[in-house]
Amino acid sequence: MTTLPALSFDESKRAKILLATKVAMMMGRKLEEGDWGNVYCAAKGIPDSGWSNLHIDVNYLGLGVEHKLLRCSQLNGRPIKSVCGTTLMHPAATRSIRIDNTSAPANLVMQDVFQQYSALIRTRTAAVLSKSQGNAPDMRVGWLLWEDNLTEFLYFEEAMTPPDPSLYYAEWNETGARGARKSSKSLWIFDKSTNQKRYSVTTSAGIKIQPYFDVPAPSDPNLYYFRVQSEPISPDTIQIWVAASTAQALKQQLGELTRENFSAAVLSLAQKSDHQITPINAEHDLAVPIPISVSAHAVLISMWEGAKSDEHRAQLLLKELS
Repeated sequence: MTTLPALSFDESKRAKILLATKVAMMMGRKLEEGDWGNVYCAAKGIPDSGWSNLHIDVNYLGLGVEHKLLRCSQLNGRPIKSVCGTTLMHPAATRSIRIDNTSAPANLVMQDVFQQYSALIRTRTAAVLSKSQGNAPDMRVGWLLWEDNLTEFLYFEEAMTPPDPSLYYAEWNETGARGARKSSKSLWIFDKSTNQKRYSVTTSAGIKIQPYFDVPAPSDPNLYYFRVQSEPISPDTIQIWVAASTAQALKQQLGELTRENFSAAVLSLAQKSDHQITPINAEHDLAVPIPISVSAHAVLISMWEGAKSDEHRAQLLLKELS
């Protein structure tokens, strides 16, 4: 796998702030494909056409990017970079696939599936070419990985290329019925050179291609890492990311939002026991960081364990200070 440069230094910095802002607004709701598309386009300064299953996510002056998001839900407290160097499976690359005969030889079905998948890529390439203003189409798949707490994210891009059937072989895999679960049949597709599984094509509950992809090493210059909540910046300091309006309201209560002032405010409330959590909607303004000591941050977390994000904790703190 060869990764491609996706964001300049300045674009990466903007993407982090925009992603932190998005997380602050979400208040714990599920990350959607359109959320990342909005951040990506705003960071690069290109129009956001909105997410859809029917067209490629980014189509701008020859750049075509299909965004794929995957939640890493089995980290068990490990940092998201622990998935670097591993192979993951995405639940669906596309549902625009048909299999007419699940009794046919596996390799023949694989060739037909690849032909359909390649035709879809050609269609999307043609759509990008039609708006390229003379630029050669640059077709990519962008992978965004995120974890349950919306704290850490990884992003990288690789070329979108039609798979070559000569490089793969396929086998049928059947699982018997278990309890309430019906039997199922999938087409497993392997790389001939490594014998690694690279695709699984489901035939029940809707036909879809499930690709396996390799996460780059942390040292890959084209792997972009974003931490947008409770970010350690030194051995004894963490910065939380909150909406600018929330920071301004805290500043009115505490004065300058220095590490000392903010930490002292948190510690002064540590003895309070009644901290009912209520849904709070953040203003639509860019997120800003506020420094806090490691010890005070631990208290902030423990005070409102059910809070959805840094923004939610900051607003609950503000409510107590008011």
